[in-house]
Amino acid sequence: MEPPGDHATPRGDRRQRLPLKWRLEGPLIHHPGNVFVVSAPSGAGKSTLAQRLVRSVPDLIFSISFTTRKPRPGEVDGQDYFFIDDKHFDAMVNENGFVEWVEVYGRRYGTGRKWLEGVLATGRDVLLDIETTGAQNLRQAIPDACMIFILPPSAPALEARLRGRGKDTDEQIRIRMQHARHEMELYRTYDYLILNDTLELAYRQFESIIHTVRAGRERMAPVADRILEGF
Repeated sequence: MEPPGDHATPRGDRRQRLPLKWRLEGPLIHHPGNVFVVSAPSGAGKSTLAQRLVRSVPDLIFSISFTTRKPRPGEVDGQDYFFIDDKHFDAMVNENGFVEWVEVYGRRYGTGRKWLEGVLATGRDVLLDIETTGAQNLRQAIPDACMIFILPPSAPALEARLRGRGKDTDEQIRIRMQHARHEMELYRTYDYLILNDTLELAYRQFESIIHTVRAGRERMAPVADRILEGF
């Protein structure tokens, strides 16, 4: 879902993000695990940070989306995406099988409700890489989701990063920068902001947010209660 990043996996930009059609599919049941949502303009370094985070932090699972698009070379079903056809996707929509789903140029991507609830029920946490508009909608389904936004150092620095990738035309970069401005305007709706000026510092901040949320009272209350029973 390019421009701003990938909806399902932190392995780099893979698809166009404009135009978008988001659908929210009802509130999620209470969950013991935490849901972390990360958003950023394309080129802000979100994918690099997310890749490292899920490799390094125990019990943090990256969300695997369902999609109607065809697999690309090297992609593995059940690892990069759950690849399904339109009929299967329609059935899941009708059965309230998605927490949210998005349509991008006729291809659809969605976060599976049973998959997400299944992971959370084990006490593990889930990291979702979602575009800003979808992130706002997702919070309606998961009000206590931790929302994290990655900031680029500046607009010129972001444009320089996009040009340095050598993937886009001048017009595509213009569109990405235009969309980046729209995304930046939504930073106030996020719980945490990380300035990705120095990659190592940005990563340490990202990881510290995960540990801070995990130490929250609601998450640790069952542990405290078990200890209290011993007194």
